Amino acid sequence: MNLHKFPRRGYVDRPTPIQYLPRLTEALGGRNDIFIKRDDLLPGCLGGNKTRKLDFVLGEAVRQKATSIVTCGAVQSNHCRLALAWANVEGLKCHLVLEERVEGSYHPGGSGNNLLFNLLGAASITVVPGGADVGGIMSELAARLKKNGERPYVVPGGAADPLGALGYAACAQEIAGQLLENDPGFNYIITATGSGGTHAGLLAGLEATGTPLEVMGINVRRPTAEAQKEIVAKLTVDTLKLLEHDRPFNPDKVSCFPDYLGPFYSKPDKSTLEAIELLAKTESIIVDPVYTGKALAGLVDFTRKERVFDAGEPVLFLHTGGSAAIFSYPELFKTAPPSLLPKGPAAAGPVGPGKTAVRKSK
Repeated sequence: MNLHKFPRRGYVDRPTPIQYLPRLTEALGGRNDIFIKRDDLLPGCLGGNKTRKLDFVLGEAVRQKATSIVTCGAVQSNHCRLALAWANVEGLKCHLVLEERVEGSYHPGGSGNNLLFNLLGAASITVVPGGADVGGIMSELAARLKKNGERPYVVPGGAADPLGALGYAACAQEIAGQLLENDPGFNYIITATGSGGTHAGLLAGLEATGTPLEVMGINVRRPTAEAQKEIVAKLTVDTLKLLEHDRPFNPDKVSCFPDYLGPFYSKPDKSTLEAIELLAKTESIIVDPVYTGKALAGLVDFTRKERVFDAGEPVLFLHTGGSAAIFSYPELFKTAPPSLLPKGPAAAGPVGPGKTAVRKSK
């Protein structure tokens, strides 16, 4: 697999670690050893999987001498955060089209990624209702920018095109190299699957490198396995064509599970919230309720119900990042732990240098 012929910006300068999770493994009964690929630790503003894709996509934008990029996502889009962040690094303006997939969910002064869109200085933010023709709106915006003398480069949502998927073909190659040094015996990689670029890129990279791992995608947007499989299979084929891989791809290799979607996109259910808290309280790793948290709920359920994995079989979970979004969901995690201090007005005294709020015992 030759990736050197594609322009890229070098955002990914070292492999992200594959980390064993002993306390999560124990909490899930110890039947399967759980490992995590830490793509939340990728470079960029708070990290995440889109850095791998933008490495190639912005490589092409720079090659074309773009002066700005236009891209889209949901109102808490991790992709939009990282596209904006890396555009800043490249000296490019970034125009965002945000799709309000849940009515009333956009708040200009909101937290999470909303806050970062403002802090990082998006050139413009256009909010459109769920189901709008986002592609057409981005094209119209790009046409207006051209009239104003700019050279815009349009990046699809999630950078989910064959060029962006190369980022995860490269990740598959990276994983294959890591397993040459230390292979616990993985048969599966579990990841969130939404716009499809991560899922398809992994499949293309594994296919091109001959690495025998199955990718299990946990749906985070579409309610049926069939709808997601169609998107991922097509993008995998197109990515393999870009890589000039001449062997046919079997679409049956695309595995998607819609069971952990919850009520709908961006709305988690009880299993997702439990999985998020379990990982936080065992390994101090944070995942978001929109993407990675739902994939983690799938992993937890597969392990507990002995639904997929054989006993003793190690499992690799891909953390795709997105942790910044959790700060826009404070109502889901508002239970405070119990205090060990005595109750009542006499429990605390003045706090200052050399003083504490703990009442002394008599």
